[in-house]
Amino acid sequence: MQVQKIYQLVNFLPVIHTLHLPKLQGVRIHFTQCTPVPAQLEKVLSMTSPVTVIDHPLVLHKLSLMRDKTTPSAVFRKLLNEISLLLTYEVLRDLPLTTRTIETPIEAMEAPFLAGKKLCLVSILRAGNGLLSGMMDLVPSARVGHIGLYRDPKTLKAVEYYLKLPDEIESRPVILVDPMLATGNSVSAAIDRLKQAGAKDIRFMCLLSAPEGIKALSAKHPDVPIFTAAIDSHLNDHGYIVPGLGDAGDRMFGTK
Repeated sequence: MQVQKIYQLVNFLPVIHTLHLPKLQGVRIHFTQCTPVPAQLEKVLSMTSPVTVIDHPLVLHKLSLMRDKTTPSAVFRKLLNEISLLLTYEVLRDLPLTTRTIETPIEAMEAPFLAGKKLCLVSILRAGNGLLSGMMDLVPSARVGHIGLYRDPKTLKAVEYYLKLPDEIESRPVILVDPMLATGNSVSAAIDRLKQAGAKDIRFMCLLSAPEGIKALSAKHPDVPIFTAAIDSHLNDHGYIVPGLGDAGDRMFGTK
């Protein structure tokens, strides 16, 4: 069983070959880095939610530092802030633009500016705030929302304890963030609440994902694109990503 692995080349033509990863059957995976073109090409099969793996060398380097269990919390938070800037750049690459006339020191010109309502960034508490700070450095005018969820240790289901979202969310692009996509239960529950509030244009950004979480999220919300820095091997019996980086919230705040 195989899935498609898509490489975006310099001329923007997608070249497709197959990647042996049974748990991701039918999920479209887009790798942002240029990679040598394989000899054998395969026809694109049916796809569900697109998954973009942002495998830039700087992202991978910083992620490796974060995975190291000897990395202290202060350095972990700094790296998470830095990596969020790099991830956000890719997530927002297709934002709509408009133009308006401005005066440069030389002459007038029609200059491009972001169009439409301001972005809405939504963090899944508590670890999502580690990504949020870097994103706000890049998009300081964005509106911000928070969804408080915790995972029941026995059922691994998401339990909501807090919700605060900006007004007019139905007309805003929404970027939902959480460092980990493990079982997919918390993210799916957060997207449910966003859709109930009226959100229509939703993207999910994370640091690490597991095949089980991608499959579950794609099945429940096939209209929500997934952006991740890496897809790891699997989940262990406790629902943690392997090899992963541990509990992102605990790593950020020095708790257990």
